[in-house]
This record gives sequence, structure tokens and C-alpha cells, in this order.
Amino acid sequence: MTPVPLWRRYARLFGPDPAADITDELRFHLEAKTDDLISQGWHPEAARKEAERQFGDLRTVRRIGRQMGEKAERHKRLTDHWTDLLQDVRYTFRTLGRDPGFAVVSILILALAIGANSAVFSVVNTLLLRPLPFSNAHELLWIAPPPSGCGWSCATYSADAYEEFRAHSRSYRDVTGYFAFSTPDNVRLTGRGEPEPATSIDVIGNFFEVLGVQPALGRLFSPDEGRGTQPVALLSNPYWRREFRADPAIVGKAIELNGTPVTVVGVLPASFDFGAVFSPGAKVDLFVPLNLDQARDWGNIVTLLGRLKPGVTVTQALDDTNLVSPTIYQSVKHPETLGVYKGALIPVPLKDYVVGKLRRSLVALWFAVGAILLIAGVNLSNLLLGRAVARAKEFAIRGALGASRGRILGQLLMESLVLSMAGAVFGLGLALTLIAWLAHQGSLALPLLNALRIDGQALGWTVLIAVVTALIFGLLPGIRTVSGNLQAVLKDTGAGAGLGRKHERVRNALVVSEVALACVLLVSAGLLLRSFLKVLDVDLGFQPDRAASIKVDYDDRAPSDDASVAKRSAIFQQILARVGALPGVEAAGIADYLPLGPNREWDTPVPQGKTFLPGELPDPLVYVITPGFIRAMGIRFHGRDFTWADGPHSERVVLINASAARIYWPGEDAVGKVLMRGKEEDHVVGVVDDVHEENLEGGSGSQIYYPATQQGPSGAQLVVRSSLPAAALGATVLQTLRELNPKQPAAEFRPIRSIVDRAVSPRRFFMLLVAAFAGLGLVLATLGIYGVISYGVTRQRPEIGIRMALGASTGRVQRQVLASTLRLAFAGMLLGTLVALAVAKVIASLLFATSPWDLPTYLGMAVALLIVATVSGYIPARRASGINPTEALRSN
Repeated sequence: MTPVPLWRRYARLFGPDPAADITDELRFHLEAKTDDLISQGWHPEAARKEAERQFGDLRTVRRIGRQMGEKAERHKRLTDHWTDLLQDVRYTFRTLGRDPGFAVVSILILALAIGANSAVFSVVNTLLLRPLPFSNAHELLWIAPPPSGCGWSCATYSADAYEEFRAHSRSYRDVTGYFAFSTPDNVRLTGRGEPEPATSIDVIGNFFEVLGVQPALGRLFSPDEGRGTQPVALLSNPYWRREFRADPAIVGKAIELNGTPVTVVGVLPASFDFGAVFSPGAKVDLFVPLNLDQARDWGNIVTLLGRLKPGVTVTQALDDTNLVSPTIYQSVKHPETLGVYKGALIPVPLKDYVVGKLRRSLVALWFAVGAILLIAGVNLSNLLLGRAVARAKEFAIRGALGASRGRILGQLLMESLVLSMAGAVFGLGLALTLIAWLAHQGSLALPLLNALRIDGQALGWTVLIAVVTALIFGLLPGIRTVSGNLQAVLKDTGAGAGLGRKHERVRNALVVSEVALACVLLVSAGLLLRSFLKVLDVDLGFQPDRAASIKVDYDDRAPSDDASVAKRSAIFQQILARVGALPGVEAAGIADYLPLGPNREWDTPVPQGKTFLPGELPDPLVYVITPGFIRAMGIRFHGRDFTWADGPHSERVVLINASAARIYWPGEDAVGKVLMRGKEEDHVVGVVDDVHEENLEGGSGSQIYYPATQQGPSGAQLVVRSSLPAAALGATVLQTLRELNPKQPAAEFRPIRSIVDRAVSPRRFFMLLVAAFAGLGLVLATLGIYGVISYGVTRQRPEIGIRMALGASTGRVQRQVLASTLRLAFAGMLLGTLVALAVAKVIASLLFATSPWDLPTYLGMAVALLIVATVSGYIPARRASGINPTEALRSN
């Protein structure tokens, strides 16, 4: 008979082959009949033909047999697989129930890793992968000029420029925008008892149509309402629920804003959150139409947003913008407001504008949790390998009773899958908790936080990583277990001794990789931490501690500008006199804008007696302040501060910062010099330190401070420096303001430190998460090292007993165990350092004033891992040195 080829026997591992089975069966019968005829005296060739003739149509027999075999195998396969699956699940729960410690530790490790991955995926999905919460959001563009360093005034346009661009551009269905200089609590809700502060945004009338937002109740603005014919407002959904208790009858009714009746025309849907997209962290309560006619000569105050026509690409829109920009400059009624924008409008996808700066940080965070999952998977593999050693005789007995290697491997994979899915369930609970906490972090200046949730995609991701983790990290222990001679295990004297020796190198390699991953995480977290500390060490130009601010409501309306200035000066002077007299108050002052918040620039001043080319001088940021503000903010200066004597009819004075002084009069003292704004002379009476006006990581540009007694401020932020905590002083300050003005709303008394914290909150957020993941990775690496060394000590117990019986000292045994531990740690650190150097170069753009090869960070990582390795190895070393030689030999 023809033997079955070797490759065919191994091919059976991939499932039955009915066609091959039929061929083998027919060949067997044909060969048997042929042999029978030959034994009767037939010639071999004639015997073969006679056997085929007697057997009939071989092709038909093959086809019918193959069909019958495939049907039987399919039915058997489905039945057997379902039966095997149920048996494997039941057996898995029984075996895990007999070893609850192993199950709990494994599930806990996987829950932490999978939960962290699910939570971070939800953040990445919300900010990077999911489209913005607008209809056809890919069509929305943010239209802005290139960065020019002059604050928000250089990121906005005049009302005139908006109308010209809208009229001439051909790539957009429509163009819209909003007033960019709104501040928190800029209106007060009156007529309902105590005045309540609220935040209002002025938007161009077509703002919501362009975004594709439909009201939940009522209607949107009509074109006539944008011309100021009748005061109207749209309420945000949270404000409607909070302030008006979700009363649907509010639509069509009038509410009082700053004492003026305003008709509510609609309520926006809960899915729309202006602050989450355009001003992260801000809570906007209501919207009013921007009167472009009234704002026409206000300068650059409007943002630009556009919705592309169907089929138009961003590149086409950019080409169209380049063609339209010169036309705008030629036809605009107020060309002075377009000076820096001539031919330089750049449309970018709105999604890129909202989250583009966070892309690298989010990707780095995603890779960090991926490393955590790898470490957890390695730990799972080590735990399963150790458990396989203890169960080696069980597998050998099952193999002796007829269980195939594939059956045993399937059982081990089922255990891994059950553990991983249980970890996913608990991890999902952890992720839900983290996401719920993040979504309510109002102090965190990250976009779209309110949209964070565990959705179907996050659930699918959780299941996917759970299954992949189970298959990848459960497959290695399974293959290692079934690849050896299971029958030989029955001949070993110890439980699984043969398998233990075989697994030791694999487990050591897994621990080395685990230490390497922890090394990469520690270096990344250390670099981000060092970078964050460098940000906090930046000289802000002011002292935020012991200072707090509150928005002040006042009315300086008067028949003339001079009368308005005089009235405003009297109000401010009275406020500061009363607040300055409160116990614990050291200084008080008022400004229209605070650092690290909204800002703007005016006409560029020119030093008297000097000439500069157009565009050669920077556009300085402008602050309008009262006497005492510089001291209240803790800003250093030389020269003199403003006084109340600097009135509208006295010599016009200004303060400039050090950067402006170096530009205007390099190498000279700027105090006493004169700046020209047209025909107006502004005398420099003092030079203040540079103040970081937009963020802590960028440089400080030119800044000019005008006195509120000579220029009109855009608002009033009272800053108080006090020896008392802000929480203790806030109520007293508010009461004082209400004694002077009963209409003063209950605005928040905010510590200036909170403004700084808000500015660094995105960097702090990512740094804390990566640091937490690095700490988790270190803990998991500790468990991995301890598990392998402890396993090694247990396996070598008889050997250690013999050596101690022959005179080996306790210290020698401990040193040898610690040496094996440190060898694994050093190997992992070497590999991890090489990978960390490459990773550090990739995340270099996320660092501030920190080198990717920062030596203290790498040394700190090395020290931390050495301490962990030493502690992880010391406990098994102590246990090894305490072995009783007699008992160890007897147990063998």
C-alpha cells in the first residue's frame, strides 16, 4: 500500500480534507482489488484496468463522496466546535475558581490597562477621529491670517472686510463670524431679583445657519435683527435649563439684560456648545446678533468662518482667497483695518483649528497607553507560563488520555480570553469613571470635553483590544506548553520540572521587554515633567499669588466723551478707595483685559523723531488701566505709575514694556520719550516688565498701557492683592461693590493663579496622564520582575538546599538571586534606553526648554528601575536564603 505523505498528516492540523480522504479511500480499494487480481495470475497492468472497470465511474464516485464527506464534516465541525466551546468555558471557570488569586491578579492587571486604553481612545476619538458636532463639518473652514504676533486683533477682521470677503469669494456657500472680544460675565440678567452674571456672544446673524445648527425651540435670528431693529437673544440649552427651568414658554417672552428688555426667539440644542469648540472651558449662556453697522468702525473685531460649496476643496478655497484678498483691500471702505492682511487670508479646516495643536500630544498619549497594554500583556503571558508549569502533569495526563495538542492549546486560549474579557468589563467601568470625571473638568482648557463619552466605537475598541490581547499574549504560553514532549513530564520528579526549565528563558525575555517598555514610559514622563516644570518657572512678568480679580459693572454714559471720562474716573476712584480700605488689601487696580486672556492692538505708535518702513514696527498689545493696577498685579517697573491727576485735559501719558522700549529706543532709557499716534503725543512715564499675554511658552511682544482716565476701556476687571485668601475676601469685595452699585452681579472672585493654571492646563493634563501611565507601567514591571524571580527561586529550591547543605552562606544565596534580578533589569534598561532615545526625538516638539537627551531624566529612570529591581528581587532572595536544606531535599 502507498503510505500517506508526511505533509498530509500535518496538514490535518488545519482541518479535515474530504476530497483527499475520498481519494485515499478509493486508492486503498483499487490497490486492494488490483493486488487480489494479481494474486490470481493477472498481469499488473491488466489487473489495474480490471479493478477500475469493476469499480465503476471513479469521477462520479469521487464527487458524490466528496459532497457527502463535506456535509458530514461541516455538521460534525459545527457540533464539535460548539460542544468544545461550552466545555472549554465551563472548564475554564472551574480551573480559575480553584485558583482565585491568579484570576484576581490577572483581571486587575488587564482591567487597569484596558480601562486606560478605552478612556484614552475615547479622548482621541472625540478630539481627532470623530467629526465636529455640526452638519457636514468637513465643509467648515476657519479663515485666518498667518501669525503676526499682535494678538487677537491680527486674527480678526473689520465688519467691512467681512462683508467684502463674503460678497467676492466664490468657494463658499456662505461666510459668517462672531465678535472675538467677548469676556466672561459680560452681561447681567436683571428684573428677576438679584442681578445674575451671564456670558453673551455677539454673532453675525447667519452664524447658526452656516454651522448647520437648528434650534431646539423657537427660531434663529432673522436678517433684520442683525441691524439692531429689535433686541433679541438665543439661549444656550444649559442656561435655559439652569436659569429658566427648561420652560418652553420662554420663547417669545422678554428678559432683561443690563436693564434692557430682550426677546428670546429660541433655545439652542443641547448638542451645541460654543465654548467647547471655539473657546475651550468657557460657558456661554446666550447669543445676540452682532450689529455690523454699529461695529463698522471698531476695527478688527470679527472672526471669519465659511462653509464650502459642495465639491470645493480646501486648496481651491485657498486659491480663491488669494484672488479675493487684493480685491477686498481695494474696495473696502476702511482699508486701514486690513493693513497686515493684504493678500494673506488662509482658510484651514475648522477641525484642524480646534484640535490641531493637540494632535501630537494625543498621539503620544495613545502610544503611552499602548505601552501599558503591552506591559500588561507581558505580565499575563508570564502568569500563564508560570501556571502552565504548575499544570504540566495535568496536560500530560490529558494528552495520554487522547487529547490533541490543538485541543489543549484551545483550552489555554479560552482561559486567556475569559481573563481578558473579564478585565475588559472592569476596565470599561474604570474608563466610564475617568471619562465622566474629564467631561466635567471646567478648569481644563481642552476643546470638546463635553462631548466625551463611551460610544459604540469605544466599546468596539475595548472588545478588540481585549480579544487581541488574549490571542497574542495567551498564544505564546499555549504554544510553549504544547510544543514539548508532554509524556516526558510524567517521568520528571517535580511538578512540571521539565517544562519549568524550558520556560525560564522565555519568561526572562518577557521581563526584559517589560522593563524596556517601562523605561520608555519613565523617560517620556520624565521629559514631559521636566518640561512642565520649566513652563512653571517662566517669568510671567507679574506675581499671580495673593491676587484675585472680579468683573466690575459700571455705567459711565454721559452727554459727551469728556463727561464720560470724568464720570468713569470718579467711579473707578471711588471703587478703588473703598476696596483698598478693606482689611488685608495691599493694592487694588482696574484693567479692561488681564494677561493670558483676550487682548487687542490699536494703531501702531511711532517714536517721535524717528522714521520706520511700513511693517517694520510691531503692533503692540494694548491695556487700559487705572492707577494701582501695576502694583496689584505685582508687575515690576521703573519710572512712575499713573495717577488720578493724569486726566483727559492733562499731558497724555503711557507705560510701555521692556520689549517695546528696546525696539523704539535701543540702548536708551525710554522714560521721558514720546510716542506719536497720528498727531497725538503720548509721553512715556514708565517702563514695565514684559508680561506673557497669550501663553507661558511663547515670548512677550510689545505692550502699551494707557490710563483709564484718558482712554476708554473695553470693560473693567478689578484686581486685588491681599494677604487674605481669595475665598475669605470675595464676599466682602462683592458686598462693597454692591454698596456702590446695587446692579453689580454676583461675579466670580477668581484668583489670578487660576488664570495661569488654566493657561497651562492642557500641558498639565497630558503630563499627569503620561506620568500616571509611567507609574502604572513601573508597578506592572515590578510585578513581572518579582514573579519571575520568585518562580525561579521556587524551581531552584532543591538546588539551593543542596548548596546550603554544602556550606553556601545566606548572604551568598541572596547575592546570587539579586544578581540574576539585576541582570534582567540591566538588559531591559539597555534596550529601553535605546528605544527611549528614539521616542524622545519624536516627542521633542512637545517639550519646552528641555532637551530630548536630558541626562537627569535618564539617570532618574535608571535609579527608579534599579530600586524597583532590587526591591523586587530582595523578597525572593530573603525567602531563598531561609530555605531549610533538609526540607528542600525531602520535598524533592
